[in-house]
Amino acid sequence: MRRHLALFAFFAVAVSAPAVLSAQDSSDVHQDRKDVRHDRRDIRNDRKDIHQDRRDMRQDRKDIRQDVKNGDMKDARQDRRDLRADRRDRRQDRRDVRKDRRDLHKDKKENKDSSK
Repeated sequence: MRRHLALFAFFAVAVSAPAVLSAQDSSDVHQDRKDVRHDRRDIRNDRKDIHQDRRDMRQDRKDIRQDVKNGDMKDARQDRRDLRADRRDRRQDRRDVRKDRRDLHKDKKENKDSSK
C-alpha cells in the first residue's frame, strides 16, 4: 500500500511540475513583453524631451542675442545659465535614449532566446 501511495505521489508531482514550469515561463514572457513596451515608451518620451530641449536652446540663444543687442547684460547672463542647463538636460536625455535602446535590445534578445 505504501508503495502505491509513494508511486501515486511521484506521478502527481511529475504531472504537475510541467504545468507549474510552463505557468512560470508564460509569466516570464508576459513580463518580457511588458519590459519591451515600457522601454519603447521611454524612448518615445526621451525623444520628445530632446526635441523640447532643442527648442529651448534655440530660444535661449535668441534671447541672449536680443539681450546683448539691447545692452541688458544681467538678462544675457541669466539666459546663458538657462542655455547651459538646457544643454545639460539634452545630454542626459540622450544618455537615457541610449540606455533605453540597449535595454530594449537586451529584452528583445532575451525574449527571442526564451521562446526557443
